[in-house]
Amino acid sequence: MSEELADRFEARPVLSSEVAMEGLVWDVVRDRVDLGEAGEVTREYVRHTGAVAVLALDDDGRACLIQQYRHPVRAFEWEIPAGLLDVAGESPWLAAARELMEEADLRASTWNVLADYASSPGGLDEQLRIFLARDLAAVPEAERHTRDGEELGMPVRWVPLEEVRDAVLAGRVHNATLAIATLAALAARDLGWATLRPADAPWPAHPAYRGDSA
Repeated sequence: MSEELADRFEARPVLSSEVAMEGLVWDVVRDRVDLGEAGEVTREYVRHTGAVAVLALDDDGRACLIQQYRHPVRAFEWEIPAGLLDVAGESPWLAAARELMEEADLRASTWNVLADYASSPGGLDEQLRIFLARDLAAVPEAERHTRDGEELGMPVRWVPLEEVRDAVLAGRVHNATLAIATLAALAARDLGWATLRPADAPWPAHPAYRGDSA
């Protein structure tokens, strides 16, 4: 019987490590790594806290999208609500619930893990977890978050999953999290949602949650 397809989390020995550049949010780290037979190499990467994102799906199969300016790519990207895991002691799914409330004025009573991925493993150590949120309700006006910066005045649009899929495949939208969330949700829906995991499912790819419930 063939072995189950799965990543192997096994760190190579780090012989030395230093902060090559201190950033406003993230640092660039320089590690000297022992690769065994391949010898020693030096690698620089962005050290990242990790992040969560939320595909909020209404009863009509429409996803809640927001449009936010992303300066590094000089574009107003269509995305799903997302944010950093930067609150001490906050579980990933509670962080996702907070981001959904802050960015889309929504709450959800049904939460599942939809997909996990490493955003760019050759250059940063970010791990990102995408949640599926259903059974939605609007946050009352008096309890809504006051947005600023790039989040101020963000458009919100409800789009059928199939329409988002078509935009991804046609190259009209480019956000990786949106693409992964949409394609994963369509696949999961076709399988009767049987692939969904509990909101606190283990997250072995993220070092902070490896071996534990998230």
